[in-house]
Amino acid sequence: MLAKFFRLSENNTTVKKEVLAGLTTFSTMAYILAVNPSILSQTGMDFQALITATALAAAIGTLVMALYARLPIGVAPGMGLNAFFAYTIVSAMGYSWQFALTAVFLEGLIFIVLSMFRIREAIINSIPGNLKHAISVGIGLLIALIGMANAGIIETGMHHVGDGKLGGVILKMGNITSVGPLIALIGLIISAVLMYKGVNAALLIGILAATIIGIPLGITHLPENGHLVSLPPSLAPIAFKLQFDKIFSLDMVMILFTLLMVNLFDTVGTLIGLCNKAGLLDEQGRLPRAKQALMADAIGTTAAGLLGTSVVTAYVESASGIAAGGKTGLTSFTVAIMFLLSLFFAPVFAMIPQAATAPALIIVGMLMMGAVTKIDFNDVTEAIPAFLAIVMMPYSYSIAEGIVFGMLSYVLLKVLTGQYKSISPVMYVLAVLFIITFLVK
Repeated sequence: MLAKFFRLSENNTTVKKEVLAGLTTFSTMAYILAVNPSILSQTGMDFQALITATALAAAIGTLVMALYARLPIGVAPGMGLNAFFAYTIVSAMGYSWQFALTAVFLEGLIFIVLSMFRIREAIINSIPGNLKHAISVGIGLLIALIGMANAGIIETGMHHVGDGKLGGVILKMGNITSVGPLIALIGLIISAVLMYKGVNAALLIGILAATIIGIPLGITHLPENGHLVSLPPSLAPIAFKLQFDKIFSLDMVMILFTLLMVNLFDTVGTLIGLCNKAGLLDEQGRLPRAKQALMADAIGTTAAGLLGTSVVTAYVESASGIAAGGKTGLTSFTVAIMFLLSLFFAPVFAMIPQAATAPALIIVGMLMMGAVTKIDFNDVTEAIPAFLAIVMMPYSYSIAEGIVFGMLSYVLLKVLTGQYKSISPVMYVLAVLFIITFLVK
């Protein structure tokens, strides 16, 4: 039945090969079960409930990818998008996490509609390629910054000098001989060595190794009852906590746009890259079952907003399973089953300190930096918008601000240099929306 549904013989693969590929992909994605709750819990959300929400949202999105799109790609809450949820919507903009969950839910609904009518592909084609790459790089820098700050590797050097004034430097090196930074750096080295050796679960092993090292050093706290296996934590503290007031504000428009754009670039780019690696693109280089694949993260994101976690997206770590031979939805079906089984190991993920998850954030940031090589720095009207998009994300601690600076400067420079015909109508509309947002602020 599995062979027939997933067309294994047609794709020259077997049940054993697909299941092993799925286990490989899960091992490279499983770090999200520790990292996502670590980031989102800083908004005041319940950490234990976030473990359950993360696993369920990943399982739902991946099941749709497996059964509807039948592609060997895992889906889970996205790195960068969870940072935008916690550090921009909640911390910088001052909204509640309930409001942020409402934005996630609405974005999922919008994505479902856009996917049904194939509008997502049309939108992605209207955004300049250099800005797409710049957004990925900027998010990578922001994620690495967050990881280093969480571990205490870097810290603010600002201090009060009297009369309410601040002095010092904005950032400085933390005390790297203290426990937190040391554990993070050890975990980083372990993960990097394992990655070099081609170990698929390198990030997860690095997290677990740093966690174990932290036990005698007092930074890792074992479960009080000593049980590492338990029933899944309740979703009650965070599930269905939507807040619909202020959803018609300009801020919500900006938030939804950012979620839509970042997820759009991330998912489409990831899907094309992975399907190309798996040899699944057609003769014209088009994505097979694109509508169904894009529907997977749309449905997963809608479910995520209701369950209590951030936007889900296709995971580039799926490349590990594809490299292990995964070619069909049976690979992603295996990933979904593993996420469901992980629900019973919540105490293990709950004991992991932020210093142990920091290496994963730093490495994911490094991997996202790779897109910088695809940016054209020879044309100043392309280079400056890309540069502003990149640096404004970590400098302003906001993905949204980076996108605004990048897109606005792109439109202005192209118009002022007589290249206005190269700008799509969608970009003009977005630029007007951004200017209105700035004026309202």
